[in-house]
Amino acid sequence: MSVTATPCPTGHPGYSQTLPREAESPAVARRLVRTALAAWGLEDQIDDATVVITELVSNAVDHGRLPSIRVIVSRPTENWLRLGVVDRSKVIPMMRTDSNGDQIRGRGLLVVDALTER
Repeated sequence: MSVTATPCPTGHPGYSQTLPREAESPAVARRLVRTALAAWGLEDQIDDATVVITELVSNAVDHGRLPSIRVIVSRPTENWLRLGVVDRSKVIPMMRTDSNGDQIRGRGLLVVDALTER
């Protein structure tokens, strides 16, 4: 399957891509983020941004309700980068505040919160 990223033709500079709600989609989303940030000369932000998009897309893959999700990378101002994932879930994600024991999963939104401003 071939998926292409489409630059936004109007408004803020940005990229978006529709992906299947599958386990492989976080890797495709990371490539989109790397492409956008490199195009904008923001290579120093790539590591944090790819971690954030991985967590957001992984949540959408696990909890979305449609067979596809939409990944959006935009730059609304010179100083802001916006990463978004649309999954059409009716359930708002909740950040876990408990220790979650020895479980590997369930801490993604804590990571997102630590790496982002909003």
